[in-house]
Amino acid sequence: MNAVPGPRDSLTDVAGLLVGHHHVLDPDATLGSGAATGCTVVRAPGGAVASVDVRGGGPGTRETDLLDPANTVRQVHSILLTGGSAYGLAAADGVMRWLEEHGEGIPMDPEDADRVVPIVPGAVIFDLPVGDWDVRPTAEFGYRAAAAAAADFDRGSVGAGVGARAGSIKGGVGSASLVLGEGPAAGVTVAALVVANPVGSVFDPRTGLPWGAGTDGPGRFGLRAADPERLARANALPVKGTVLNTTIGVVATDAPLDPSGCRRMAATAHDGLARAVRPAHSPLDGDTLFALATGAAHPTVVPLPPAFPDDLLLLDALCTAAALCVERAIVDAVLAATPVAAIPTYTDLFLD
Repeated sequence: MNAVPGPRDSLTDVAGLLVGHHHVLDPDATLGSGAATGCTVVRAPGGAVASVDVRGGGPGTRETDLLDPANTVRQVHSILLTGGSAYGLAAADGVMRWLEEHGEGIPMDPEDADRVVPIVPGAVIFDLPVGDWDVRPTAEFGYRAAAAAAADFDRGSVGAGVGARAGSIKGGVGSASLVLGEGPAAGVTVAALVVANPVGSVFDPRTGLPWGAGTDGPGRFGLRAADPERLARANALPVKGTVLNTTIGVVATDAPLDPSGCRRMAATAHDGLARAVRPAHSPLDGDTLFALATGAAHPTVVPLPPAFPDDLLLLDALCTAAALCVERAIVDAVLAATPVAAIPTYTDLFLD
C-alpha cells in the first residue's frame, strides 16, 4: 500500500477528532487491590457519520443498535471506550452532560438551541479484577475525559487502558494512522485507536515478536526476535484465563462515507485485530470496533457501472488501510504499556 503515517501517527490525524482520557491509578495497586481503571472519549465536534461492528461473543455496549445503517440517526458526537465492564457504561452520562453544556447534539427545538440530545455510543472492557472491584468509571470520569479531549493524547496504560491486560502481559491504548498516496483515495487519512485487552496472545511464542508486526515486519517497530532466555521467561507466564477480556476501538477517516460505508470499514478493520491477537473474537471477548467518517476530505470520484456505488474503489482502499491501522495500533498499545498491578509489560520481557 502506498501510504505513510500521519503527522501524529494517531487517530487525531483525522482532522476534527479529539481524544481525552480520565483514570484513577494507585501507585501501589496490586491485582485485586487499589484503584486501576478509566475511560477514553473520542469527540467528533459537529458530528460524524458512524457505524459499528461487534465480533466478540461477550460484548458490553451502548447505542450500537442506533448505528445500524437501516436506522434513522446518521451521526454521533462522541464515542466512549471504558473500563469497568457494564458498570463503566455509566461514564457515557458524563460525556452527554459535557456535550449538552457545550451545545453538541441533535437539535430538538428550533426555538431553543440549548435543547440538544448528544449521541454517545460506547463499549467496555472487563478490567475489574486488576484493581478494587468497587472502583469503576462513573459519569464524572466521562465528563472529565470529554473535557480533556485534544489532538495530542497519551498512549499505553492510560484512560480505558489502565486496567487492560493483553493475554499474559500488560495491554493499553494504542493508535496509528495512514495518509493514502494513490488512486481515488489519494490524500485521504485513515486512523485507529484501540484499547487492547484480549484473552488471546499478542506475541508469537516462537519469536517473542508481536503478532501485529507481521504485516510490516519487526524492523518497522525497532524489534527483533527474542533470545532464548527471555522467550522462555515470557512463555512461562500464567495464561490470562477467562477474565479481563475484550479489545475495543475506533477507526476513522476524513473521507465522506455513508453509514453503510462506515459499517463495511468497521467490519474490515477487524481483520487487523485478528492479525494482531490470537485467538481473536472469542466467546470470552466482546471485540467491538466503531467507525467514523468526518467527510472533511474530497477524494476523486471514479465513475463505475450503475450496479456499483461511486465510492466503491475509495471504500476498498479505506478498508485495507483501516485493518492495517488497527494492527499497528494494537502493537503500539503493547509497546507503550507501563507496569500496573505487577502485570509484566512487553518492554519488561523483551526490550529492557
